[in-house]
Amino acid sequence: MSTQDVDVARQLLQHLGVRPEELLRAPNDSRVVPTFGEFIPRVSATVSDGTRRTYSPYWQRLDAIWHDRSLDEPTPLELTEVVQQTRQQANTRQNGRGGRSAAENMVSAIRCLYRFAVEDRHLSAFNNPAANLKAPRRLPSTRRALAKRHLSDLHAVAATTGDDKDLDQLIVRIHIETACRRETALRIHGDDLEPEQCVVRLHGKGDTVHWQPVSPTLMDQLITHRARSADPTGQLLRYKNGRPITRRRYDHLWDRIGRSLPWVAIQGVTTHWIRYTTLTFVERNFGYAVARAFAAHADPTGQSGATLTYVRATIEEVAAAVQMLTDEPHPLAPDYHEGEQGLLSSAAPSLHRQALRPTPSRRD
Repeated sequence: MSTQDVDVARQLLQHLGVRPEELLRAPNDSRVVPTFGEFIPRVSATVSDGTRRTYSPYWQRLDAIWHDRSLDEPTPLELTEVVQQTRQQANTRQNGRGGRSAAENMVSAIRCLYRFAVEDRHLSAFNNPAANLKAPRRLPSTRRALAKRHLSDLHAVAATTGDDKDLDQLIVRIHIETACRRETALRIHGDDLEPEQCVVRLHGKGDTVHWQPVSPTLMDQLITHRARSADPTGQLLRYKNGRPITRRRYDHLWDRIGRSLPWVAIQGVTTHWIRYTTLTFVERNFGYAVARAFAAHADPTGQSGATLTYVRATIEEVAAAVQMLTDEPHPLAPDYHEGEQGLLSSAAPSLHRQALRPTPSRRD
């Protein structure tokens, strides 16, 4: 077809008010594209709990501004404008990055919504306005491993202040020993404890499940703490009255630590910094494969990570790392030599081989 023919066809379509992409649909295609108000609840009910928790604020924003609009109405430019508005209106925090995280989450939330719309055949891939939506470039993380003295300081504050010192020191120790994420700790249940081999079943990101070795001291504390619940199979971490804790307990904990240790508040230290600290310690002493297993990261893909499928670390090697970290023998770890410099034994001696003694409570 010549250039002149293309121009004639384009003029004819323009005269008829027909968009070229509409010709891609089947002649009898009478599908009705759902509105944002109709489709968002369906997608929200389908995704995982973690995805729903992350994207819900952004889906609610889309629903508020475009509740009655169908998914094929907004243009790519309009979607980009919503992303920029989200970035500009993001809450400003001391460790904020100019709203980049909020903008990135909005882009991901929009892409998720439209991915389901395409898969459900409400839209074609050609008509997906979110196909080329770009997220802001992610900056290098400011998180880093903490020095042993800093880890000791923040544990001391957690263990000696607040209205439930036993709970708070247990939270800190769980994250130091397992390097798990906050949501993973909240998902530990009473029946996830296996005391004979000193391992805890952890439910991690992406619905992963693995058994993580812990020290005998931590296992004893977990079993003792389990008595707070009338349901031995329910959520493990609970208040003294038996009520399960939520993410708010973590927020209050780090706010309290930040009031006592200004550097924690200024740098925006959170539970994830403990994960960095433990995994850095494990990687320096036991190598990348053990650190990856300790972190429970997904198996690598691509040529760069192919070798790791053959040199995957064993649970015994992870137990050996826990053994050095806590300076306590572990039933799954071979060749233990007492006196090696562990992260807990050096940085937080109050954690070593003993539970904290009860102290008078005061309000948080």
